[in-house]
Amino acid sequence: MLALPLIAGQLSQMLMGVVDTVMVGRLGVVPLGAASFSNNIIAVPWVLGIGLLTSVSVRVSQARGAGRPDQAEAAIRHGTWLALGYALLVVLALAFGLPLFRFLGQPPEIVARSPTFLMTCAVSLIPAMLSMVWKSTADALNRPWRPFWILLGGVGVNVFLNWLWIWGHWGFPALGLEGAGYATLTARTLSAVCMFQWLTRSSLVRAWTPTRWFLRCHRAAFVHLLAIGFPTSLQLLTEVGAFVASAMLIGTLGAVALAAHQVAITCAATTFMVPLGVALAITVRVGEIVGARERERLHRVLAGGWMFGLGFMALSTFAFFFLGREIAGEFVTDTAVIDIAARLLIVAAVFQLFDGIQIVAVSALRGVNDARVPAWIAFVAYWIVALPCGAWLAFGWRLGAVGIWWGLASGLGAAAMALGIRAWRKLA
Repeated sequence: MLALPLIAGQLSQMLMGVVDTVMVGRLGVVPLGAASFSNNIIAVPWVLGIGLLTSVSVRVSQARGAGRPDQAEAAIRHGTWLALGYALLVVLALAFGLPLFRFLGQPPEIVARSPTFLMTCAVSLIPAMLSMVWKSTADALNRPWRPFWILLGGVGVNVFLNWLWIWGHWGFPALGLEGAGYATLTARTLSAVCMFQWLTRSSLVRAWTPTRWFLRCHRAAFVHLLAIGFPTSLQLLTEVGAFVASAMLIGTLGAVALAAHQVAITCAATTFMVPLGVALAITVRVGEIVGARERERLHRVLAGGWMFGLGFMALSTFAFFFLGREIAGEFVTDTAVIDIAARLLIVAAVFQLFDGIQIVAVSALRGVNDARVPAWIAFVAYWIVALPCGAWLAFGWRLGAVGIWWGLASGLGAAAMALGIRAWRKLA
């Protein structure tokens, strides 16, 4: 009951990226490659922010289990200011880093098309990070449906504005790739405004949320959040950083390979939202159980999460393996891109199962305040196993983008085994 709206919420957020990929893909290989390059740059600070702000969900769920509204209010208020400060720093860092992107070895025509779209998406991180804090609060309080409808409405706004601004309907100028960036920024801003209005006015959550947001902040409260958030960020960064590094390696193979990677990673990331929604529910349930001191229930929750996650991933594995070409053809019309994307989706069919195991395990560990060791496990799995294997297969065995993806599959497999064992032991 808790996981279903969380899954729906994650899918609605991912739909924004899927819509952008489909619509930008109709503009050609170079705009799609530029979108892929920009999204890979944005992915690093995005994931760091997710890791930092997961601590809000953990602290609020533990406060709820212990019956302490004052602790929940403090976590929400400090988490909000943490999100705002972090997002502003990201925008400034990317603005100053723009001249350096030409040294990343990507096709020149793709780098030249990227700056406006990249910076617009960077600014959209400000409302996105604030929405993440407030959505995590609602999830931790077992009130996830209203945020889901707000975020789904944001996807609808994004689709409509893409239609207006990418191709210039209803008298608007045809802005192409840049129009997709402006649509994302507008949709995320409207979603954040609606989310804040609901959080501060709804009788369902009012008892647990701050009534005054501009009280003095306390260093100890930020430290309390960062004790979970920082190692979680490192754990997520090692995984997503490996995918970003893989995309950069694929970019050296040309615009076609990079466009195919964008199609395949969009598909894999979309299906991943289902076990991620289950995992978010696992974090909330484990946090409540720890707060209520009922640890004997933890193994049942973990086993249930694995059952649901693996059950869905088995379905997506079947779809990617047998329908990969048809799925890729819904994104682009270029046959060379479709050919490579279809082969990448076969690899994705394999690592879907590993991904389902590891995300549930690491989310359960987060609920019991275990984040440092999982970060080290992730580092070894993705940077010691996945990337070297991928580079060796891609350039040594000349498997190209497919080889890099097989390297990622090996890293996910190693992470799933190590994190799964640790989760079972720590939740005993």
